[in-house]
Amino acid sequence: MKKYLSFFRIRFNLLLQYRGAAYAGMVTQFFWGIMTLLMFHAFYDADPNAFPMTFSQLSAYIWIQQSTIALLMVWFLENDLFEEITSGGVAYSLVRPLDLYTMWFTKNVATRLAKAALRFIPILLIAFLLPVPYRMSLPASWLSFICFIGAMILAVIIVVAYCMLIYIATFHTMNPMGIRIVATSMTEFFSGAIIPLAFLPTYLRTLLEWSPFGSMVNFPLQVYNGNIQGAALVQGLFLQIFWAVVLVLFGKWWMHQSLKKVIIQGG
Repeated sequence: MKKYLSFFRIRFNLLLQYRGAAYAGMVTQFFWGIMTLLMFHAFYDADPNAFPMTFSQLSAYIWIQQSTIALLMVWFLENDLFEEITSGGVAYSLVRPLDLYTMWFTKNVATRLAKAALRFIPILLIAFLLPVPYRMSLPASWLSFICFIGAMILAVIIVVAYCMLIYIATFHTMNPMGIRIVATSMTEFFSGAIIPLAFLPTYLRTLLEWSPFGSMVNFPLQVYNGNIQGAALVQGLFLQIFWAVVLVLFGKWWMHQSLKKVIIQGG
């Protein structure tokens, strides 16, 4: 375990040095959040009672999503891992006394946490200073906030485990671009990153909430707003644990099977 923690620390500290990129990303995410809220506000002006969330709750949903985008977005993928697979450089990783799946998983978590650490607080601080109704709101209760933290941790595990499946699938393709585009585009909509799942038709919302996609973005953000409480909250947390375990175990098994058949080509 110490070797993976050391690898995590090295990767985390390395990425903290890229402050310029973090500031540029922070500005982009802030203005993207503003534009998204302005778009929704046009619909709320027509009939605010037609929506399942208040605009204040929607504002909190959008600002948390933008501030934690590095943690929860599937399209934050490690390009060097794709290069490592397609170029044959994975051979160097295979001779190390480390489990390849765990090493890549640790690298992904470290990358996401480092990027989020540089952007999370500044975005939320500015969001709390905005005028009503665009202002970021406090959590519904202390219990909601504590459960939100737990749900976020589980959501990150699910997202990284899902991304690991994309990396592993690259072992079986000539080019990773196709699987990347399909997987990221599909997940962004199904997870509630574009439209909160509460806005979707009941049958589709229920299906997505029970899938691993609903546990990535929608569930923790709805917990923060207090829209999910009581038995539904407990059920959602257990569902997150279930999908985290399933995706990790399946990923480790698929990685093991893929490495049995991998052929390294090079000159």
